[in-house]
Amino acid sequence: MTLIKSISGIRGTIGGNPGDNLTPIDAVKFAAAYGIWLKDYSNKEKLKVVIGRDARLSGEMIQNLVVSTLVGLGIDVIDLNLSTTPTVEIAVPLEEADGGIILTASHNPKQWNALKLLNEKGEFLDAAQGAKILEIAEKEDFQFSEVDDLGEIIRNDSYIDIHIDEVLDLSLVDADTIRKAKFKVVVDGVNSTGGIAIPKLLEELGVEVVKLYCDPTGHFPHNPEPLKEHLGDICALVVEEKADFGIVVDPDVDRLAFIDNKGEMFGEEYTLVACADYVLGKTKGNTVSNLSSSRALRDITQKHGGTYEASAVGEVNVVTKMKANNAIIGGEGNGGIIYPESHYGRDSLVGTALFLMLMAEKGGTVAELKASYPSYFMSKKKIQLTPELDVDAILKAMAEKYQNEEISTIDGVKIDFADNWVHLRKSNTEPIIRIYTEAASQQAADELADRIIGEIKRVAGI
Repeated sequence: MTLIKSISGIRGTIGGNPGDNLTPIDAVKFAAAYGIWLKDYSNKEKLKVVIGRDARLSGEMIQNLVVSTLVGLGIDVIDLNLSTTPTVEIAVPLEEADGGIILTASHNPKQWNALKLLNEKGEFLDAAQGAKILEIAEKEDFQFSEVDDLGEIIRNDSYIDIHIDEVLDLSLVDADTIRKAKFKVVVDGVNSTGGIAIPKLLEELGVEVVKLYCDPTGHFPHNPEPLKEHLGDICALVVEEKADFGIVVDPDVDRLAFIDNKGEMFGEEYTLVACADYVLGKTKGNTVSNLSSSRALRDITQKHGGTYEASAVGEVNVVTKMKANNAIIGGEGNGGIIYPESHYGRDSLVGTALFLMLMAEKGGTVAELKASYPSYFMSKKKIQLTPELDVDAILKAMAEKYQNEEISTIDGVKIDFADNWVHLRKSNTEPIIRIYTEAASQQAADELADRIIGEIKRVAGI
């Protein structure tokens, strides 16, 4: 089964059988379910939805299906065509639209695609809304419009430029400061829309750009998840070009990773740490990341006199906690920067501009910046269980075992020790417990993970 239906949308691999994969029939069905839900939710006579896509090979096909389905429901569509996830998110309120759909499978390989669903604020739907759409899709209770009531398509390919203008207008972004620094930066756009948006932004800021895989063909030159093992080419090119640093984004441009001047990974976890360091240095305030993100953000926030809080994993949970905590910046340890002055969504363009400001004002190299931050190392492992085992009971037993430590059970079990932490989460789709740990060295993080795995096995009797 490679069709995954969740409260945040639907994703799957292209081709195969309806209901098992993301086929044209599934794309139409879920687009229709979203349109029907939106009509009920907004309670308006005439609706408008923004659609944009990354450059993956199936994008144009899925886009045509989704757009035509909404038009068939009498909904007007603003078609951004090639775009980014954060660009669609900012376009929804700017267009006073009623919702949005982003056609992207984010960091998944080229055979995948997905429909990500937005509300009228350009933010992801909450769990109850997503569940309602899944229910409508299951029932296939669709009423389409008659010929005189069909929606219309308004094409607008200017939104990446509008997005860049919005970033340049942010109060903590000063283009002249960045221009004076005369940065040279290598960009890996993984042959998707980041190859359009990030170089354009950098050129507006007077940065010399060396492009790597910035042609939006959808033929990803490497695994598109921005992890160290996939990024040998840009690491080598940064050194070869004597660049100040490198920028890597995923296909829909909501995850941001940096390569330092020595060709080493800055670390996705530290993207948010660095951007928060800059913002908190200018504006007093609070931060939020999810439970599986680095403790370094907490340390930096407290250094600046703010309060840090952790949310359950998932962008919608981070955003909810940010609003409750009045956080001025937040995000996820996968390189996702959420800066509310812009919008409540992960945005690599915003993150790039904030990072350039930090570097321009601090001076020095990116490697020196990384060395100035608290040093933590993470381990991410999993333990396969048999289907008959009660995963919830195992997690409850682990929480009881460590009840004298600082414990969070809002999303699995997180145990905060003095010098390290472990986060245990169950998979929603298979009998697996994911074990995330963080410590002051890689060896300590791995050893903590192995120790916890051994304890889980004893509790489970395996």
